[in-house]
Amino acid sequence: MQLLPTEQRPRRKSRVRLILLFLIIVLFIASGVAVYLWKEFAPNRLHVKADYHELKKPVFYQGNYFQTSAIGEKEGLKLPLELIQEWIDPSIIYEKATDSVIITTKDKVLRLKTAQLSALMNEKPMTLSFPVEKKDKIIYVPIDPLRQLYPFEIRESEKSGAVILHKQGDQLKWAKVANPEGVQLRTGATIKAPVVSTLAVNEQVMILGEDADWFKVQQDSGPIGFVRKTDILMEQVETIPIHEQPSSYVPWKPLNGKINMTWEHVITKNPDTAKIGDMPGLNVISPTWFSLSDGEGRVKNSADASYVKWAQSKGYQVWALFSNGFEPDRTSQALSTYDRRMTIIKQLLGFAQTYKLQGFNIDFENVHLKDKENLVQFVRELTPFMHEQGLVVSIDVTPKSTNEMWSMFYDRPALAEVVDYMMLMAYDEYWASSPKSGSVSSLPWTEKSVSQLLGPEKVPSNKLVLGVPFYTRMWTEVTKNGKTSASSKTLTMEAAQTIIKDKKLIASFSPEAGQNYVEYKDGEKLVRIWLEDEISVKSRIDLLKKYDLAGIASWRRGFEQPAIWNVIQDSLEKK
Repeated sequence: MQLLPTEQRPRRKSRVRLILLFLIIVLFIASGVAVYLWKEFAPNRLHVKADYHELKKPVFYQGNYFQTSAIGEKEGLKLPLELIQEWIDPSIIYEKATDSVIITTKDKVLRLKTAQLSALMNEKPMTLSFPVEKKDKIIYVPIDPLRQLYPFEIRESEKSGAVILHKQGDQLKWAKVANPEGVQLRTGATIKAPVVSTLAVNEQVMILGEDADWFKVQQDSGPIGFVRKTDILMEQVETIPIHEQPSSYVPWKPLNGKINMTWEHVITKNPDTAKIGDMPGLNVISPTWFSLSDGEGRVKNSADASYVKWAQSKGYQVWALFSNGFEPDRTSQALSTYDRRMTIIKQLLGFAQTYKLQGFNIDFENVHLKDKENLVQFVRELTPFMHEQGLVVSIDVTPKSTNEMWSMFYDRPALAEVVDYMMLMAYDEYWASSPKSGSVSSLPWTEKSVSQLLGPEKVPSNKLVLGVPFYTRMWTEVTKNGKTSASSKTLTMEAAQTIIKDKKLIASFSPEAGQNYVEYKDGEKLVRIWLEDEISVKSRIDLLKKYDLAGIASWRRGFEQPAIWNVIQDSLEKK
């Protein structure tokens, strides 16, 4: 064997080292590529628990689960009250004072007392299969009475006990798993997301949404996650049936389409109807007959059957007014419990039958802000009983302001949902004791008051009745040391015209107020009157037509000039 020269041996070793180094580099790159490809394309096989796994009996709606579990099963299923308030009806309340759940709908009032199988539906006894239950400070309501009052479906999984809620009109998109090997349900729209459940071939799922190439779906056993669109096959769209229950009650409307109402102010004695002149065009009259007399809910009655007979012989609907006497503490006490509210309601229903009334006008003023919700609850409980007897329900509200006890205690949107009509008392812009003089109801202020209720407050125009004043105020201004103070005296339309005649004044139109105006000097004093007359009444009816309101209501009969009735009638009927 021939040996290589000694100088050639190191060169060969170097080549070997270079080859080995090259192979190492290639191997390193290959392993890096493999790691990259694994990270990029290999699915995540980590299994995780669902977000709601700590709930024993989760409840779902449209892919969301409620934080509190349901209890019971099948016919004994009970839902947390807070869930019902959030997903079914926010007006359901729990009244701590009487330990009761109270449910109000358009025609039903249901009272359920905790731990009792006896309940009251429109004050008629009914027996429950399962009671309301209080557990760990959570109120649970049985499903059966809810099903009687609300259009929804409950689907309960036999496998997991999970509950899925559907409401009428909901569209459910169903698909089935098409991959014969099954599908992993993932927490996100990527194969790198952990697995929350495994779907079997042909298993049906509900599609909740989509994200690029993925569908968000839910199993009937509860788990929610993402699957590739290619792994499932669309089957059908199911619409939850709509079961409308027609009400036998239809709110009264006058033949000409617009309400023309006036209030009859009764203090201690009803008027002599023989002395009341004709009021052409009038179709509703509201005598101030009933008021809250104490905190227990007793009602003071000043009604007169002969007045009703007279009014109805003239073709007027009689909507008796019920006030809180403008006593805030008394009101607070009377509205505080179901039993006291029901005491009021039963008396009013009795009066309606006794005097053959056709409706009620609720006039609650000077109310604590803390009683805002209780006032709404009272109206919610009152209205179904009134409608059951065919009685119209209306309520008076003030324009919006930041005054708590004059304006802010009215939840106008909530009240408007319940009542048939809402009277906007668009007067007392400048009230009797105002430190400054001004119009009782200037046209710009009136229009602003209307638009606020129709806009932000969302009161339907076909429920809103514009309250207008038949009175004005005579303001006397005194200036001393550069400071002006004002005092006022209420005037009827006729009294204001008498002053103009006696003082030989000439009224001029005030564009700022949108009405006629007079002033004169009485020594050092300045007397000012913003007039309520034919001009101001016509301008308000123009507003009524502009916003297509339900009608007009005037405070009060006896303050008007007789001719004003023809003005209102002609203006309402004029196209």
